[in-house]
Amino acid sequence: MSAGMSAPEPWLRGPIAGVPPTLQPAAHALQQALEDVRASVGTLDDAALWRSPGGGAPSAGWHVLHAGGALDRLLTYARGAALDDAQRAALAAEKAPEQVNGATLLAGFEARVAAAFAQLRATDPSTLADVREVGRAKLPSTVLGLLFHAAEHTQRHVGSVVTTARVVRG
Repeated sequence: MSAGMSAPEPWLRGPIAGVPPTLQPAAHALQQALEDVRASVGTLDDAALWRSPGGGAPSAGWHVLHAGGALDRLLTYARGAALDDAQRAALAAEKAPEQVNGATLLAGFEARVAAAFAQLRATDPSTLADVREVGRAKLPSTVLGLLFHAAEHTQRHVGSVVTTARVVRG
């Protein structure tokens, strides 16, 4: 790679160690999300992190908080478990989040992504078609469906983090 070129995106860097081949796309999406959040949160002071870009859109901070919380909840369902009291309380708190500083918010997101990587590594590929239920309504999904949705949902909100950070930075 020549000077001035950035590293290729995670999906072009090869497999992520220990993750089954079928789950590499989810792992790569989560790695990209992690890198994008680190880059975006690092460009904002704490006030800008929680500032809405206007038009009723949520702040970059809210998107980071929600992406991490949703990732945790979706992975819980993928394990075949129900949400616990702390997860339900965290979900309720997303409606009016505590505006923590960027370092604290980033550390929480990093911990959620690290837990996701651990779960991807521990997932037996023979269980990917196993049925899982989602939420109080017990909507049908599979282990694979939940793992991929967890990664794409995280990416969707991280895209909003990147855009919102640019808007509020001016």
